[in-house]
Amino acid sequence: MITVNVTVNGKKYKRDVEPSKTLLRFLREDLGLTGTKEGCGAGECGACTVFMDGHTVNSCMVLAAELEGRSVETIEGEAKEGVLSDIQAAFDRHHAIQCGYCSAGMVLSVRELLKRNPKPSVEQIKEGIEGNFCRCTGYQQIIEAVLDVSGQEGSKGELHYV
Repeated sequence: MITVNVTVNGKKYKRDVEPSKTLLRFLREDLGLTGTKEGCGAGECGACTVFMDGHTVNSCMVLAAELEGRSVETIEGEAKEGVLSDIQAAFDRHHAIQCGYCSAGMVLSVRELLKRNPKPSVEQIKEGIEGNFCRCTGYQQIIEAVLDVSGQEGSKGELHYV
């Protein structure tokens, strides 16, 4: 066992972890934060995307033993005091969530994109979410939600989707 001190969604934790346990399993099994999902277990689908030290990572590819002194943010930390974040609200308005499996990772990837580029073009949105697979929405609603939250909702008529 390895002892780690980590901050998750602003709360400090000290836990003993098995050396082979992933960050994904640590969040779900040890902390009960089940919003982060495992899709592929190989860092290919983006369902397990979380923030670690301010940048997105695939939590299935990070070992919990690497968490010492780090800060992690999950989808559970996105809403504040029961109020959806602007990104979550835009996803809701545009029906960009269907089954919900990819949603946590997609929302956090969009937050990373908007942090880097507050007014992304449709092509930049596609690039920003290319590591997140969604099998339900076909991406049109997700792109519309990102345009909305970035103040570009009027651009919808000019779009040529994936």
